[in-house]
Amino acid sequence: MASDKEDHSRNKDQGKNPMITLADSVNHSMIGDPGALAKGGCLSRIIILAIIIIGLLILSRCSY
Repeated sequence: MASDKEDHSRNKDQGKNPMITLADSVNHSMIGDPGALAKGGCLSRIIILAIIIIGLLILSRCSY
């Protein structure tokens, strides 16, 4: 029931301000969802871990 009320109020807000919905869509498409990165598969986690390790190695070499 709560989701029906939320859907109704969301639809009412979209009817009043359709440009806000467009702006939100554009922002999400440009920035993306950081939660999706954390939920990625094994390959994406390995790549991110490798980037972090390489970054730490570069920073440790620069500190000498």
